[in-house]
Amino acid sequence: MFTDTYQTISKPSSGEFKERSSKFISFAYPVKTEEEAKEILKQLKKEYFDASHHCWALVLGAGKEFQKSNDDREPNNTAGKPILRSVLSKDLTDVLVVVIRYFGGKLLGVPGLINAYGTATTDALNKATIEKKFVMECYKVICDYALHNELYRIGKTYGLKLINNATADENCFTFEIRKSLADELLKKLHETGIRQTKFLNTL
Repeated sequence: MFTDTYQTISKPSSGEFKERSSKFISFAYPVKTEEEAKEILKQLKKEYFDASHHCWALVLGAGKEFQKSNDDREPNNTAGKPILRSVLSKDLTDVLVVVIRYFGGKLLGVPGLINAYGTATTDALNKATIEKKFVMECYKVICDYALHNELYRIGKTYGLKLINNATADENCFTFEIRKSLADELLKKLHETGIRQTKFLNTL
């Protein structure tokens, strides 16, 4: 079933887990692009240059379409995947989690690593502020001056968010609307006589 809502975190958070002298420091960040995530990872590697591993997972998109993880030289699927599973178990997206490990000298084995990276991730996410967001669509509307008040009235009913008001010359508005309400709003505008609408993009 289609939904235009998704969950992410509102600001960075951190956590920690210790096992057999190894220390796992976790950082969770709200991000919108892979490039943004790469820059954060670059900075963490610079700051924690003496750590043994910098493992991470990234989830992007309202439908969690983009999922990527990295074990950073830990045994396959013992770090990145557990981090990713922990993010998905919280039903979160647009999130980067990096878990930095300082090796304590004792091997943890595959089950131990999976538990450590997953637990460290969960600790950071449990301390994060989770917020619900909406998938928005952006439109441009050309509206005669006589219909401006009607546009404002309809927009208020549907929670329309104006990005810019009409100019005196063009009578052109740009606005955002929840994706699930877009078709109903456009139909209402059309019935009112506001027919010149153009889809711009999904936000």
